[in-house]
Amino acid sequence: MRVALAGVGHWHAAMHREAAQEAGATIAGVWDEDADVAARFARANGLESHTSFDGLAATRPDLVVLMGRPAGLVERAISLVDAGLAVMLEKPAALKASELEPLRERGRRGAFIAVPLPNRCSPIWPRIAELTATGRLGELSHAQFRIVNGPPERYRIDGVPWLLAPQTSGGGALRNLGIHGVDAALALAGDDGLELVAASLGHLHGEAVEDYAILTLRNGRGLIVTIEAGYTYASMAPGGDFEWRVSSANAYLVDRGNNCRITTLDDAATREEPPLLPGERYKAFMADTLARLARGDAPLVGIEDYWRAMTLIDEAYERAAA
Repeated sequence: MRVALAGVGHWHAAMHREAAQEAGATIAGVWDEDADVAARFARANGLESHTSFDGLAATRPDLVVLMGRPAGLVERAISLVDAGLAVMLEKPAALKASELEPLRERGRRGAFIAVPLPNRCSPIWPRIAELTATGRLGELSHAQFRIVNGPPERYRIDGVPWLLAPQTSGGGALRNLGIHGVDAALALAGDDGLELVAASLGHLHGEAVEDYAILTLRNGRGLIVTIEAGYTYASMAPGGDFEWRVSSANAYLVDRGNNCRITTLDDAATREEPPLLPGERYKAFMADTLARLARGDAPLVGIEDYWRAMTLIDEAYERAAA
């Protein structure tokens, strides 16, 4: 397949390039609002750069990875899907959930709009599905989804200072990192849904956006979920503090990125699962996306999932400000 990269000034652009090429795809071309950024990215990777977004789309790639500032991103995505192209839409793609409505409507009509929230590729999800299918999971009790990375200054170093201004990013650690945990929580709860109980924000580094957030969610079946997101890890190196944890009546599943453990009560067993490092999950998500696109299947995480997570985050900001 041929994959185009639009908005290569995004800090995940190199990851998507590597993921697409490792999945066997050809990079059809790159583009960015800043022509110099696109040209440098193209030179560094032996790729062709385009000076216009329309010129990139005219090459008719099988998939366009669309990245960049939220301003104008939804409109670009609409132009692509209306032209019959498949899209992988990077976050943050909007300042609030309501801005996604036109894309949500197109997704309902069958447009392929994947959203790379790659922790859906965590090793715990197949085990949850397996335990559920065999009747061994039991009632869900509680879960925690935590992702805390380094200080906000790293985004200035990455050349994306707009991520630290609420008027251009839509929020801080909760909107950028917490979206992964919120999506995981909603996926875990399924049709039972979740309600927001409490939301608190922190500003350790004095930025205009929050650098720490914690949410508490619950539903009518007794499931309680906490979500933590932060720019408060004491290192500028990639990675930080990551943990996906799910507890049920018969199972306890923990994914810490570099290790994954499943403990079950009925057979008194503890099993170590082969881990998938968080950085490698973008490769897994890309491979999965291309495979689904080839089969004509819907994406693993689509625009409806993203809209649901964004809606809950909107509510959390309102609750925290009240």
